Amino acid sequence: MQTLISLFKNNIREYGMIIALVFIASLFWVLTDGISLNSLNLTNLILQNGFILVLAVGMVLVIITGNIDLSVGSVVAFVGAIAGVLMINNNVPVWIAVILSLFVGALIGVWQGFWIAYIGIPSFIVTLAGMLIFRGLTLYLLDGQSLAPFPDAFGTFSGAFLPDIFGGEGIHIFSLVLSGIMSLVLVYLEFSKRKTQVQYNLEILPLWLIVAKLAILLFAINWFVYQLATNKGIPMVLLIVIGLIIIYTFVMNNTVMGRYIYATGGNKKAADLSGIKTKRVVFWVFVNNGVLAALAGLIFASRLNSATPAAGNMLELDAIAAVFIGGASMAGGVGTVIGAIVGGLVMGVMNNGMSLISIGIDWQQFIKGMVLLFAVGFDVFNKNRAGK
Repeated sequence: MQTLISLFKNNIREYGMIIALVFIASLFWVLTDGISLNSLNLTNLILQNGFILVLAVGMVLVIITGNIDLSVGSVVAFVGAIAGVLMINNNVPVWIAVILSLFVGALIGVWQGFWIAYIGIPSFIVTLAGMLIFRGLTLYLLDGQSLAPFPDAFGTFSGAFLPDIFGGEGIHIFSLVLSGIMSLVLVYLEFSKRKTQVQYNLEILPLWLIVAKLAILLFAINWFVYQLATNKGIPMVLLIVIGLIIIYTFVMNNTVMGRYIYATGGNKKAADLSGIKTKRVVFWVFVNNGVLAALAGLIFASRLNSATPAAGNMLELDAIAAVFIGGASMAGGVGTVIGAIVGGLVMGVMNNGMSLISIGIDWQQFIKGMVLLFAVGFDVFNKNRAGK
């Protein structure tokens, strides 16, 4: 029991947000008579929030370095406009337009990263300017009007589902098979990690606690995928998000670049003295965020099936809120990709649930603002308590 209490205290933000997510989902399940957790609504929840989760993955790296990016909502709109001009006005093939759009996102990251990392202008100012610049360019490209419709092939970014190669009727068998494979991989990784910890005489959790944690995680994953399988299966957007989670979690936990990012945000001067090229780290973090913002812009435009000047409005705040709710620190050096995803899901479940029970947009904004305030306040409280 003491081990369990110690584990929770040492990971209070991570486990606290997971508990909060479960509580919020359960609350709306009761208030909506089960509608919020049925297969159709869960599918819609993924489709409606996929681009926010993509933005959150990029934003968490920026915030870990001690910076912020206020421009991603405008970049979403600008990249959607670029894609619309290329595909709709100029009949550029979808795959070429997608590559060019992602390249535009990288160039935006280069532009902003240069001013922040090498010129030394605060990221708040540079990205605030970027928010205005790219929104203005969007209005110029679209001439204040929407472009529609996109080619049918472009719909795969938001509306397509994984095909069922087993031809299941009434249930998507291939989704269930993938869920089973994922479960086996997670079990292997967990026990492989435990074996390494034992080998190097590191502190390990009791076996019963590992088994309990795995059982809860695997139940949640398989239940969720089963619900999707009873509808249309796994959306392609979810596969994109899962791929990003795997890649960026590995980068942040197992690579030199990941350690450099944490070191830069934790103590920039110390990182400089230890030989880390912190300017280069910050530069590439913003390039990466530009690419992911462009990817989110493509998903958003695909879902709307149009490029519109108002696209991405306030999305930067949703992404930033997701990262802070998920446990990142304003001071930098703290945060995880999984935490950002959990924070994004908290925001998504709240938005979806409040809409289902007909809470007005005014109160929705108020409640989300209070949740963000309490999440950051909780972080400050824990930091002050630890410093005593």
